[in-house]
Amino acid sequence: MKLLPYLISALLLAGPISAQKLQVDKDVTKALSQVKPEALKGHIQYLADDKLLGRMPGTPGYQMAVDYVVQQFKSTGVQPAGENGTYLQKVRIRKAITGKDAILSLTSNQGTTTLAAGKDFTIYPNPQNPTITVDAPLAFSGYGITAPEVGYDDYARLDVKGKVVVILRGAPKSFHSTVAAASSDLMVILKNAADHGAVGVVVGSTNASPRATVPDLSRGVYGVMDAQGNVAASRSFVTNQIKLLSYVNAATFHAMLQGAGLDTAQVTASLKKGTPISAALPARLQSNYTSTYHDFDTYNVVGKITGSDATLREEYVVHSAHLDHTGVGTPVKGDSIYNGAHDNASGVASVLEIARAYSNLKVKPKRSVLFVLLASEEMGLLGSAYFAKHPTVPQQKIVANINTDMPTIIAPLLSAVALGAEHSSLAQPVAKAASYLGISVEADPEPDQNRFIRSDQYSFVMQGIPALHIKYGNKTKDGQNNLNKQVEVWRAAFYHKPQDELNDSFDFEAGKKYVQLNFLISYQIANTKERPTWNPNDFFGGRYKK
Repeated sequence: MKLLPYLISALLLAGPISAQKLQVDKDVTKALSQVKPEALKGHIQYLADDKLLGRMPGTPGYQMAVDYVVQQFKSTGVQPAGENGTYLQKVRIRKAITGKDAILSLTSNQGTTTLAAGKDFTIYPNPQNPTITVDAPLAFSGYGITAPEVGYDDYARLDVKGKVVVILRGAPKSFHSTVAAASSDLMVILKNAADHGAVGVVVGSTNASPRATVPDLSRGVYGVMDAQGNVAASRSFVTNQIKLLSYVNAATFHAMLQGAGLDTAQVTASLKKGTPISAALPARLQSNYTSTYHDFDTYNVVGKITGSDATLREEYVVHSAHLDHTGVGTPVKGDSIYNGAHDNASGVASVLEIARAYSNLKVKPKRSVLFVLLASEEMGLLGSAYFAKHPTVPQQKIVANINTDMPTIIAPLLSAVALGAEHSSLAQPVAKAASYLGISVEADPEPDQNRFIRSDQYSFVMQGIPALHIKYGNKTKDGQNNLNKQVEVWRAAFYHKPQDELNDSFDFEAGKKYVQLNFLISYQIANTKERPTWNPNDFFGGRYKK
């Protein structure tokens, strides 16, 4: 299924948008006119300054960013909505590291093979249990996907209770891009394995190049802990039931399949066509490994504009953006500070100016609006995973999330992509707001980037909350309509590099329009009596709706 017809279908489900022009009063028009490009530049200039040292959570530089956001909220009249009457929500991060003595071996009728750590395999650390032993039979379960919404199940007629499942990362070619990305997300794969009774997951590689390696996890993997000291979310992906997550190289994966008479190339081709291939494997896996931990605290920042309706003010529309970046790292062209001006000082600046626009309204919208600046996105969406699961307001009262992550304001904003809007009624306010501003709404020009599940809006989706993320479209002033090519050049030069600083790559007029677009989207949601809803038979709505 291609994205464009999927989006068109979603828009039709949302109603006759073209016939419903957005009407705003003078109060809103004035608030829109007060969005200033120089204000956006000022926020980015501070947040991306060298003195913040890349805003790595747990460092003084990140705390400076937190303090800046709090001061901006106070100065614009945004109320505290964090814990204990403050603007802050504490987020405890755990860095887990697998011990160097990790062992993984395979036993079959031909004997036992002990694999080489770092070459043949790598093991993710366990974020909660420091010592793990696994001895279990193996089973191959294709991509490890169960998706009845699209009629696909790698576990059909396969018993994996008490077993370690072996999988390939990927999804059938016929899957819609966002469904494919979500289905192949490791958190989803591990939960599915656990739901089927598995005790471990081994991810195989098909890259037979002599230079191919398994992932290097020597620097550790991050997770977030809840108030009781339990793992609330983790990019180590290991759970209490799934005791092992390991990657193995192509030779090891091939040998595993060959034991069951399966040919790797044929299996790969079949799965890509959407034909599941699953089988018990005639081998057992034995593994022992340890994990060590380092914990530290960081913060989400949460502000609020209280709604004007006596009933609807108890419901919330959430604007979010991640406040962190990657800190100080490997020097590139003599610079080692990863300032993160576009990623994501620009997103934070946008949310701050959206908050200012709401503060400038004489009459507030009916629903309340939350502004959440999130920690540890770069560590694996951890701040948003914690907030979405443990928000500072009742979770069932959050009606929608509008996330802002690296809007890439490098050219005039003539068109936009509303990542995720095709899955819910949020497509309608997007279309109206864009039309009001003279912006076209387009299909994602880069579906292979899997952007819908790679940023903080996905944490809200996984809690059943309709969400979207506005990105640039392809429309250009010269009519070539190939902005994605310019973005590719920008990405190669700046993305996750020290060169992502405040420089002449920014188009602050585009930033102004971006703020206005996001404001108008949430303003409609905040004033509409009906809550946003998932589209009928939608994949995400069916899977996560509560």
